Amino acid sequence: MEPELEVSRDFSASPEQVFAAITDISRMGEWSPETYHCEWQEGFDQAAQGAMYTGHNRNGDNEWTTESRITELVPNERFVFDCMVNDFVFARWGYAIEATDSGCRVTEMWQDLRPDFAVEASKAISGVEDRTAHNRAGMESTLERLAAAVE
Repeated sequence: MEPELEVSRDFSASPEQVFAAITDISRMGEWSPETYHCEWQEGFDQAAQGAMYTGHNRNGDNEWTTESRITELVPNERFVFDCMVNDFVFARWGYAIEATDSGCRVTEMWQDLRPDFAVEASKAISGVEDRTAHNRAGMESTLERLAAAVE
């Protein structure tokens, strides 16, 4: 993964606690300010390489749904997934977890894979003009809420 944006935070929770929380996609709405609900697609019921789930997103009055496929899963260390619409991968998101003396450091990562022609359509769908600034604020909020949930 070659992220355009990374945000890190130290947690007083163990890597195992954080990994269990972020890979339970049914809980994503607890900490994400944009994704308010996720559910496994038919045939999947837990995080595994290749598992698919649907994410429901909201920004003000704008709502949209995406599909995600887990592309990398290393227990207690890494969780990476591609976000798609109609099999078109437009973003890659991930979490890296590093053990520290007092718990762990969690880094949330985002890679924008939209071609230029899709950027305007994306703005119309989501209502987000500056996706990088929006995602940075969302990632900071996500990590803060995640820490509150697991610490």
